[in-house]
Amino acid sequence: MHIHYSAQLTCRLCSKPYREPRILPCLHSFCGQCLHTEIERSGTEQNIECPTCQRSITIPEGGVNAIPQNLHLGFEVEVAGYMSKIGSDGEKSCDACIDGSTGPAVVFCCTCHHLLCKLCHDYHKHSKIFHHHQMVGLDKDSIKLLPSIMKPTKHICSLPHHEKEELKFFCETCQLLICRDCTLVLHKDHRIADMCNIAKVHRDAMREALVCAQEVTSKLTTAIDANGKMAEQVYTSRGNATLIITQAFDQLHQTIEERKNTLLSEMEAISLSKTTALTLQKEQLMKMQDEIGRYTEMTSHILQTHTDHEMAALRDLLPTELKAILKKVENVSLTPNQSSDIHVSLLHIDSLIKQLSIFGHVMDSSPSPSQSTWSSESVVKERYCVKVVSMTSKGERYPYGGLQVRAELSHDGAVVPGEVEDHGDGTYTITLTPQIAGPHQLLITMDGQHVQNSPCDLDVGTKYNTLCNPEQVIKCSGQSHGIAIHDIGDIYVSCWDDHCIHVFDQAGQQKRTIGSPGSGDGQFSLPWGLFIKGDVMYVADFGNDRIQKLTTGGQFLQKFGQRGSVQGQFQYPTSVIVDQRDRLIVADSGNHRVVILDQAGTWQLTINGNVPGSHGFQYPYGVALDPQGNIHVAARGSNTIKVFTTEGTYVRSYGDVKKPSGIVIDEEGYSLVTEYLGDCLSIFDSQGHKVHTVGNLIGPDGVMLDPKSGSVYVANTGANTDYMNQTHGKSLNIQNITVRMPGKRMNSTARIPLAATPSLPLKHPSGFEDESEGNKSEVDEYMLHQLHTAGVSYIVAE
Repeated sequence: MHIHYSAQLTCRLCSKPYREPRILPCLHSFCGQCLHTEIERSGTEQNIECPTCQRSITIPEGGVNAIPQNLHLGFEVEVAGYMSKIGSDGEKSCDACIDGSTGPAVVFCCTCHHLLCKLCHDYHKHSKIFHHHQMVGLDKDSIKLLPSIMKPTKHICSLPHHEKEELKFFCETCQLLICRDCTLVLHKDHRIADMCNIAKVHRDAMREALVCAQEVTSKLTTAIDANGKMAEQVYTSRGNATLIITQAFDQLHQTIEERKNTLLSEMEAISLSKTTALTLQKEQLMKMQDEIGRYTEMTSHILQTHTDHEMAALRDLLPTELKAILKKVENVSLTPNQSSDIHVSLLHIDSLIKQLSIFGHVMDSSPSPSQSTWSSESVVKERYCVKVVSMTSKGERYPYGGLQVRAELSHDGAVVPGEVEDHGDGTYTITLTPQIAGPHQLLITMDGQHVQNSPCDLDVGTKYNTLCNPEQVIKCSGQSHGIAIHDIGDIYVSCWDDHCIHVFDQAGQQKRTIGSPGSGDGQFSLPWGLFIKGDVMYVADFGNDRIQKLTTGGQFLQKFGQRGSVQGQFQYPTSVIVDQRDRLIVADSGNHRVVILDQAGTWQLTINGNVPGSHGFQYPYGVALDPQGNIHVAARGSNTIKVFTTEGTYVRSYGDVKKPSGIVIDEEGYSLVTEYLGDCLSIFDSQGHKVHTVGNLIGPDGVMLDPKSGSVYVANTGANTDYMNQTHGKSLNIQNITVRMPGKRMNSTARIPLAATPSLPLKHPSGFEDESEGNKSEVDEYMLHQLHTAGVSYIVAE
């Protein structure tokens, strides 16, 4: 008899009713044998792909037998089989009788799973063993009750000799249902639990999971509803976006069409003008041609037919008229009075097409001013730069330009608008130029709304106003006056006591020494100012009254001068620089003059300071060039800085300084001047106004700028012991290195960090007492300080 099973009770692999079904973690079930075949087919015993959902399933170590059995599904298959069997047409025999001779089956026992005849049915009802069994009739209505009242058969152990033992226990070690005999033999030392207890634990866990699932389902329902509403909003947004795009391109199309028609009209007007002029010219020429033709025809006829008497009678009538007509032709242009050109100028058509090709953008989120960020560079009086990065409502970069970005700085009601540069990639650069220093409020908006951290308060200062305490100390021996920086970053320091040049790296570690005491080539006596251009170093050899030219590696190249006061001679030169014309500019301090030489040492010009008047100066120690090429002279015998042209013409004076010694000028025209007697570094703007002072230095001398890093180097030449002892024991903000060497002058270097507030004065290095002898010893400390300003490192050499 054929039994029909629904698709839910049919294995997807074999298309037959489930046999010993096994359930996978994805909750799909298959026949045990089918899974075994599928594993063999896959070629791996580690995992298979679920035939229903294609999820990768890891096979447990025990193989198919270790995969949980779907006992309930197996029972449903069994029930379906019985329902089909007892519901089939025709007479059914009794399953309990030996030969079935007692009559046809009339009921089905839901406990024994047998069809029973009337005799066996009566026996069941009167038997103490079977009377509690539940029976159903064989009519269709009774058969429908079978799934709800039929009880599963007892699950008997499948091992040999355990056939009568029911599976009542669960081995937690092996994760298997086992019988009583199994607990005594095969699973003797395993963790055994009562099957009912395990079932209760799993049932409770399922109930908890079900509650959680119901809660998640509720959330999912809410999310699905929200999703549906969002889909409706997307549809609405789609319609709005379609309208915006359509209107924009319709307007573009209309504008382009109108412009096309305008150009075509202009072209038609030009064409008409040209053709009209050509027509008039053609008519004039044809008229002349006809007139000449008439006269030439008449002349030919007369020549052929007229006698001499007739010819003489006409006299010169025809030649005169013909010549007059030919004369008219000579005065008329025989070339077309119009060109064929109709020039069409479509300027920037390629860029316009390119712009149109990327015109407009459609994104899944809009720009969000509240999430857009900005960052700034230095806040100085001359310029303040801000970079704005536009972000979307999702917190992602908005990659397109075209937003209305605005910025302004305000101070006491005065507003300075910013210049905005749109980079087209969602970033903007804003440049503001505050007119005065002091507290300001910065306001940045995007499409009329404030960006993140806007508005905010800013303190606008001037360049170099954040120079503060040193952060690094570079220890060097001897008193130093001159400093120069090589392109690779090496620091060259002239050392008086050792009569040489010390070379340090950026970390302050000494790399080598150049030169030795003496007056020979490449030797020094009290070297002072240094200047490096490329790989060439110039040294103001103070004690030898000359300028020496060497490679930065120390190889001698050339020397200029000797002691004296005439051309070609120096007396205590203290500074040397090289201008754009490759000329040497030397501060000849002992002769109170500035001298300009060419590279061969030939005297070019003398700026004499030993003269009366405002342009005079005494003991020039430092020289520098401003961006305009003017020479600035710092002379210890003057309290101002003198400015001259390269031809020696006096320009102006500026500053109120105490014995200016060293000077350097940056690319913006700021002058950094050391005040030897003022114990400070003064900074002046390009107009000569003092904008900042770094105080409490100790006899500062040379000063140098590193063009690459922006570092500033200032050389301090010493201090007296009493002054140092006055600061002993104070809380210092710099890293001081005290060298306890009585009678030995030492140098050291300190790095000064950038402060977010206006600059703090530099503290004096502490003095010390030499207690080994019980006496005070005078020891000079020399320090090289590195300062910072506006995000740029600066070094000050003390």
